[in-house]
Amino acid sequence: MKYKRIVFKVGTSSITHSDGSLSSGKIQTITRQLAALHHAGHELVLVSSGAVAAGFGALGFKKRPVKIADKQASAAVGQGLLMEEYTANLSSDGIVSAQILLNRTDFADKRRYQNAGGALSVLLQRRAIPIINENDTVSVEELKIGDNDTLSAQVAAMIQADLLVLLTDIDGLYTGNPNSNPDAVRLDKIEHINHEIIEMAGGSGSANGTGGMLTKIKAATIATESGVPVYICSSLKDNALAEAAGHQADGSFFVPRAKGLRTQKQWLAFYSESRGGVYVDEGAERALSEQGKSLLMSGIAGIEGHFSRMDTVTVYSNATKQPLGKGRVLFGSAAAEDLLKSRKAKGVFIHRDDWISITPEIRLLLTEF
Repeated sequence: MKYKRIVFKVGTSSITHSDGSLSSGKIQTITRQLAALHHAGHELVLVSSGAVAAGFGALGFKKRPVKIADKQASAAVGQGLLMEEYTANLSSDGIVSAQILLNRTDFADKRRYQNAGGALSVLLQRRAIPIINENDTVSVEELKIGDNDTLSAQVAAMIQADLLVLLTDIDGLYTGNPNSNPDAVRLDKIEHINHEIIEMAGGSGSANGTGGMLTKIKAATIATESGVPVYICSSLKDNALAEAAGHQADGSFFVPRAKGLRTQKQWLAFYSESRGGVYVDEGAERALSEQGKSLLMSGIAGIEGHFSRMDTVTVYSNATKQPLGKGRVLFGSAAAEDLLKSRKAKGVFIHRDDWISITPEIRLLLTEF
């Protein structure tokens, strides 16, 4: 058993007919493989789209709706129908399934983030299979994660999975569009995600819809930075999940960072909202970026914005104005400014345990996606 804890993400096209309606046969193919892997000892999480697809027909829509209210109403009906399909299939194999619906605030709020991770850990320890989707019925644009590729990466990072598998209708990342470019070659192994990889996926200005290759590269960045390897492979094979779990699938494999970010650092890097900015001198920049030390009050050259104690702020080089990282502060902005004015600026402003440096990969996440 190569990987023990695996997160699988299946998109709407992997579980629907050509007319957009839910396919019981495709869901049976997925749950059959999940059951086999579960009985082999794997801990499994399934992130599944398809709530709108499962519900729009029941509400009398002839095709998938496009208005937000219509889609949310369809999701309200369809999420239950989708879970009913998964639950019935898995329970016939003696497996308990659990529904979890998440949105952006569940990751941005530290307590809710920790609680979600705790609940998932208990479910996996008790041998249940959590089935996760975004809470589409109530989510508004500013609270949406936006796509289940990203959601699956966030979940994989949160539970420190051994593998994230993104199943799609194409068997990996190609150097070009294989449907129109006969010279396009699939990349079987990606060591680092950079601008070139992003351009292959469609580029930051791509009009790709939700679930396109670009969102999968974003997901791969989040996961690999957290130490989780990623497979992008085709869902069209009957044994796609089993092959991916055994590292036998035809697809693109993304190599994880050697020392992945732990839970606290993940939260700081990917989800914690910055409430202000702090500029530091060259000595403090070296201490943070090269020596792994805390940021002292004496290294602060300037402060912008209004923030409170234990808020997250972005730290910039005063020389280059480039972001160095993010951290949780031990002084609010008002108290820090008073200390700086009094010339008695002593003590730790950001402890190294509450600090994350912005790597080139994290900078790509912040600027390209």
